[in-house]
Amino acid sequence: MAKTVKISPILDEKVINKIYLLRDKKVMLDFDLAELYNVETKQLKRQVKRNMRRFPKDFMFELTKKEFEDLRSQIGTSSWGGTRYMPMAFTEQGVSMLSSVLGSDTAIDVNIEIIRIFAKMKEMIATNKDILLQMQKIEKKLTAHDEDIKTIFSVLKKLINTPQEPRKRIGFKPDDI
Repeated sequence: MAKTVKISPILDEKVINKIYLLRDKKVMLDFDLAELYNVETKQLKRQVKRNMRRFPKDFMFELTKKEFEDLRSQIGTSSWGGTRYMPMAFTEQGVSMLSSVLGSDTAIDVNIEIIRIFAKMKEMIATNKDILLQMQKIEKKLTAHDEDIKTIFSVLKKLINTPQEPRKRIGFKPDDI
């Protein structure tokens, strides 16, 4: 009987922070996946290249130099160091396929957790979309006497659709003297 690797709850947050939006797809990068699977990046890439038939373009693609530079500047880190090859980006399906080419218990267990996180993200997006659709239906039914309710819907839409700006820090600051 295969030994099951226990996944920590901290992994959820760690995985979510390693999901990026590239080419309008949610992806994870090879070096992040290698870290999660506890293998070297070159080993992961080698296994992928040996099994390229399992990774069509909608499962995995290699970043362009510009995409890689944009991503590094977006994240604000240069700790990735120099790379000889551009990173590979894996979609949800590509991540799922990785467990079949890596084959370790850790890879399988981590993949299960990653797939669950992708599913949760889809569910949250669908829920927000459903809420907006329901609000639009109700808003269409409102009469001219319902201005207050229209105002509430307007504010709710803004809250759902716009990211919150960082709040101004309150309290004593040393340079306020």
